Amino acid sequence: MNLLKKHRIKQNEIKLKNNHIYYDNGFILARDDGHPQLIKVIETRLKRLLKKSGIEKNITPHSFRHTHTSLLIEAGV
Repeated sequence: MNLLKKHRIKQNEIKLKNNHIYYDNGFILARDDGHPQLIKVIETRLKRLLKKSGIEKNITPHSFRHTHTSLLIEAGV
């Protein structure tokens, strides 16, 4: 949660800096103009982070969607 809060602060700074071109649609992973980040960029960064962490599982951004859904079901949502 702390990392997401830091990311939000950084993203708000980018919004203020680029307010004349920033298209705010509420994306968590947005480019400097507010449009969604390309999936290939996210996949590349995720692979690099997994390698640095020593995690050898093949995790994709879509994996997080499945995890989120499972957690919601477990919580009774």
